[in-house]
Amino acid sequence: MGRAGRRLPALAALFYGALAALVLLGVRDVLLVYEENRCSMTYMYEYPEYLKIKLPKKTARRYPAYELYLYGEGNYAKENKNLLLTGIPVLFLPGNAGSYKQVRSLGSIALRKAEDVEFKYHFNFFSVNFNEELVALYGGSLQRQTKFVHECIKVILKLYKDREFAPSSVVIVGHSMGGLVARALLTLKNFKPELINLLITQATPHVAPVMPLDRYLTDFYTSVNNHWILKAQELRNLTTLSVAGGFRDYQVRSGLAFLPRSSQHDSALSVVSSAVPRAWASTDHLSIVWCKELILATIRAFFDLIDENTRQITEDPKKRMSVLNHHFVRHPAKIFEENPEAFTELAGTFTWITVKASKWTYSVYNDSDGKYFTFPLASHRKSYTHVYCESTLLDTSSWIFGCMNSNSPMCLEATDLSWKAELLPTTKVVMLKLQDHPSLSHIVIQVPPTVVNKYTLECEFFKEDSRTVQLPVTHLFSFGLSSSKILLNSTGLLYNVQLQHFNRIYQAFKIYIESHCQSLKERTPSVYRLHIPWSHEDSIIVAKIPSSTEISAKLHSAQPQNENRVPELNIYSSSDCQYEVILETSLLQVLGQLIRFHAGALPAYIVSNILLTYGGQLSTLVSTGQCSDFSLELVRTAKPYKVEPLISIVVFLQGFNWFRERWESLSLPEVDAAVLSSRDAWFPLVSLILFLFGTGIAYWSGVFFSTSLRLFSSLWLTLMRPPVLQKDKLITPRRLCGALSLALVSWITCGALAVVIVYLQYLFKVIKLHMNVKAEQNTLSGDSGCSKETSQNSRIHTVKNQSSVDSIPEATQSLSSSTIAEAVNSLKMHVTILNLFTWIVLLNLPSLIYWLKNLRYNVKLDPDPCRSTAIIITCILEILMNSSSSEVKSSRDKSIMKL
Repeated sequence: MGRAGRRLPALAALFYGALAALVLLGVRDVLLVYEENRCSMTYMYEYPEYLKIKLPKKTARRYPAYELYLYGEGNYAKENKNLLLTGIPVLFLPGNAGSYKQVRSLGSIALRKAEDVEFKYHFNFFSVNFNEELVALYGGSLQRQTKFVHECIKVILKLYKDREFAPSSVVIVGHSMGGLVARALLTLKNFKPELINLLITQATPHVAPVMPLDRYLTDFYTSVNNHWILKAQELRNLTTLSVAGGFRDYQVRSGLAFLPRSSQHDSALSVVSSAVPRAWASTDHLSIVWCKELILATIRAFFDLIDENTRQITEDPKKRMSVLNHHFVRHPAKIFEENPEAFTELAGTFTWITVKASKWTYSVYNDSDGKYFTFPLASHRKSYTHVYCESTLLDTSSWIFGCMNSNSPMCLEATDLSWKAELLPTTKVVMLKLQDHPSLSHIVIQVPPTVVNKYTLECEFFKEDSRTVQLPVTHLFSFGLSSSKILLNSTGLLYNVQLQHFNRIYQAFKIYIESHCQSLKERTPSVYRLHIPWSHEDSIIVAKIPSSTEISAKLHSAQPQNENRVPELNIYSSSDCQYEVILETSLLQVLGQLIRFHAGALPAYIVSNILLTYGGQLSTLVSTGQCSDFSLELVRTAKPYKVEPLISIVVFLQGFNWFRERWESLSLPEVDAAVLSSRDAWFPLVSLILFLFGTGIAYWSGVFFSTSLRLFSSLWLTLMRPPVLQKDKLITPRRLCGALSLALVSWITCGALAVVIVYLQYLFKVIKLHMNVKAEQNTLSGDSGCSKETSQNSRIHTVKNQSSVDSIPEATQSLSSSTIAEAVNSLKMHVTILNLFTWIVLLNLPSLIYWLKNLRYNVKLDPDPCRSTAIIITCILEILMNSSSSEVKSSRDKSIMKL
């Protein structure tokens, strides 16, 4: 029994160590394992200047911490010092702890673009200084920021009053929480929606807060999202673009940046930066503001959105969406045109060459004669379903056309099929389904006279079935031990590998693509694209040939219920190469997905484990008179079946309106499982896994906490002499005054401040108790040795006084042992309580940091999410820190006597 008893803690430590290691591996995958930074830095060509805009006295007095600036550089900044503005106003809103100076990337590139068009059109970039507030962690200032932005918009539009082309609205670019503040403008009662016609958000968590730490934050989200859903028809004139950062952004996962699906389908667009044409790069939370490729796409869109008549952003919502789709979804490698001509004249003294083969390749190098290659479709319609063409010349000119019902291989007029092309990193491609174009008789490829570097044109006709391969993904619990494999003996230019059953966010795979070619000639690099059909979150990899390439396949959003399409791996291949595709489950990335989507729920599971342990300690103390160690009690009492059924029942009842209304009337927070289930981010085993993860973290946090207390008490013991153990009264006038003082502090300053003060007081008391117990134990062991020596001396001198000499040390030793035993039991209880409240303090720290940062503006934090909680916690801790195990045992004895 003894050996088994000693083996149990070791096995528990090993088991919970493995659980904690899995959590750390998941955290590592989120924080460290992602693609390299492929963004270029933006640079200012002249010294940036920020001109402070004078606000009305009433506004400045109401919002003393906030400011409005106008961005400028060089001569442009000097010209605008008198605020005689003639451009198009753009307002930049920084996010959580963001700086107003982050506008410089947009402003500088827009200025260079305006110089290119000789300032026919230009933009004036304004930026708001929110004092770098931590609004992602404290929601109390979000409403105040929203109202200030409304005042800024009115001030900005007044600057253009009586101008020839005075704007009636502003463009808003919001980074992070700044994008949410921009959306919240529409919830203000006196706000006119026509003041904004275009909103672009960068890495903004639209769906829900990253960490819902206070009710003001969650209430703000609920208000904004409900308004946008209920008033969707009224907001159709507002065009919204949300750009997410991809997997490099570990602060805001991209799934949170997608605008709610039920809102404005035709006037809202959500994309991931890895899918944006000409960028194709994932960005972290800060680089999305300065990523040159993304900034260029944004500025190009701005200039294409200008109405030549008003010299402002167009009022046509359809044109706005067309421009955004052109630059952020599918770029045809052509300059945007609102209404491209239906037919184009194929003029010029070009040579017409008919191509009847189903596969064609042509290399161009210093070709002095223009050519038209024409492909008759009549002979191919019966044998093939699609035609695919690609060009490695990445200019913006038209290059592929369609002749309409022409019997001759030559046609003077043709429809421009270049608008159906798609730009990729190394090529531009067109794929046409022949059945969808019954009126086309020929396809024409134009090769103009050129002196540029060598480029290649290729076309082929194919059947869709011959280029589509289905690859079932491996099971989640295969742990990478099994794999799915296909071999493509490529004779074509494009293959689509459909990844069957890949539709949930907890799935994650590694895809290995090995290419082998028959000859060693120089080839254009292959392009591999992981295409997710239900959202714009594609990722593109460019690989040399031959090579071995690894691709991470995981989702930002789960497959919607009404979606039947499956993810695809598009391989833009070389025709004489062989491609082997191997897919296997990646355990580390599965753990990363669990942490990415569910880390916000872990604190609740950790606290529930500590509460179960504390309840077990009280139960053991009442039944046996001894309080067990935290780690041993956690092993005994922290069982999933004590929590999981309750969660399942509540989630089930949340589906009924009457229960949900009753739940909300009690001001209870939403259950994490119910929230995540509504976002398709919940699956049956996730709650059990999170509970086990929470148990592992609670176990090792308890070990770390106890070790830290032991070290502090030992250090303290070497520096000063410990007082004698004594029993304190539970409630005294001094403690009542202390509790009332802390309640007053929380009421007139900040609730989190009172919580931290009482926590530090409790921590000091526990360290002191630990030191006293250790000192008494050392003293007791020393007294025991002295008593034996005294007993031996007394036998030598006299036998008569033996009993009296022995009895005094034994009585003293017995008394000290019982006192120490009681102190040890109390210490174990206090360590568990302190461990529990450590997590509570950590969750309340953001509001304290916010209060300290804004202390010069206001002594009182208003609104304060911790005020009422702080009053309750301070009163409870004042009682608990002075309680002891004897009170618990005496309450048991009294109840027994009553029975």
